[in-house]
Amino acid sequence: MKRRAALKGLGSLVLVLGANELAFGASIVAVRVWPAADYTRVTLESDSALSIKHFLAENPNRLVIDIDGLELSPALREIVGKVRSDDPFIGGVRVGQNQPRVVRLVLDLKQATAPQLFALAPVAAYQHRLVFDLYPTQERDPLLALIKDKEQAEQRAAQEVQDALGEFIGKIGKPPEVSIKPLPAPAQPPVAAASQPHGGPLADGAATVPPMSQGRIDRLIIVALDPGHGGEDPGASGPSGLHEKDVVLQVALKLRDRINALPGFRAMMTRDADFFVPLQDRVRKARRVQADLFVSIHADAFLTPKARGASVFALSQHGATSTAARWMADKENAADMVGGVNFKAKDAAVLRAMLDMSTTAQIKDSMKLGSEVLGQIGKVGKLHKGSVEQAGFAVLKAPDIPSILVETAFISNPEEEAKLRDPAYQGQLVDALTTGIRRYFAKNPPLARQRQL
Repeated sequence: MKRRAALKGLGSLVLVLGANELAFGASIVAVRVWPAADYTRVTLESDSALSIKHFLAENPNRLVIDIDGLELSPALREIVGKVRSDDPFIGGVRVGQNQPRVVRLVLDLKQATAPQLFALAPVAAYQHRLVFDLYPTQERDPLLALIKDKEQAEQRAAQEVQDALGEFIGKIGKPPEVSIKPLPAPAQPPVAAASQPHGGPLADGAATVPPMSQGRIDRLIIVALDPGHGGEDPGASGPSGLHEKDVVLQVALKLRDRINALPGFRAMMTRDADFFVPLQDRVRKARRVQADLFVSIHADAFLTPKARGASVFALSQHGATSTAARWMADKENAADMVGGVNFKAKDAAVLRAMLDMSTTAQIKDSMKLGSEVLGQIGKVGKLHKGSVEQAGFAVLKAPDIPSILVETAFISNPEEEAKLRDPAYQGQLVDALTTGIRRYFAKNPPLARQRQL
């Protein structure tokens, strides 16, 4: 009797589940689209693993993807509305039930692409993911883009001067409306202010920037700015839901504008929008533009919300300088797993080399840069530790670029999360970072670059 009752109960369960739930084991949990100038990523998250087949078609260009073991659902249809009109790669999406248990996605492409399609196992808050990365067939030259951006900025500045001059000339000959007494001759500026490097405007408190210790270097100084995380990888999150990837991008964009306003300087960003960049690609981008500095910007969390204060890290060849530094490096180095990297598409030897490269000279210069930046950040708020720490951060392993990682604050601390939201506090951080960078170059002028800009 007990066995018959158990079988009867099982039969009731089958009826409750329904035919669709039994026939199709996988269902779509979420659909996300991450457009960027570098590449566009499409992510399908499901509650169990899926298999796909795909092919490229021409006239017009399109990517056709068949997903096995799936039934068309409202969640999957959402992808149609998630493609933005300004997406550089996707013009539109069509989705339909191609065969029983097979859903077909057709991505209409705006340009020829070299797609990478791969699956990711569950990690962190994510379940199974199918990832479609759409890369251009020919990668743009970031150094050329940087030079063009500089030229356009100079042209705009020249036009503004021309417009102001024309307005001034138009007023010549008109009688003055008021009588203006001549002003006394201005006092000569202090010697220290007159000898500031590059002759540019200084941030508040930057009057202490020493003059160049060597002759003036007549070339563009490139600072690589690296906002941590992005796209599929939100980084740490604060008590009220502020994501690390968002606040560090805001700070980096403001810092880019400040650096670009300095004569002779130009900032290159590893990402300028909400998309994911693998760790080794961040290093590769900086090396491709022959960057003079690499500054990675973060706002991490810790095991306890009581942790607070800013930190600056450099690379270490001999282990971390503290347990917390080691823990932080391990956490940041796991970003690729969360963000989603197609390791099959990466040459294992190259990847291994990128993560193993480091030089004593690079670390020495990184410590100098870190000291200058930490000293300035300490004037803005509390420091977690009063000296530059070291650990094996993968993103700092460019062998020829002084590199630091700046933890602006602990986003897990409620008070520091509130400060990170504040545009005024972000501005203070930017001032401190700018001054620290300028002080470093004043004491360590960059060497002549083989390829002049």
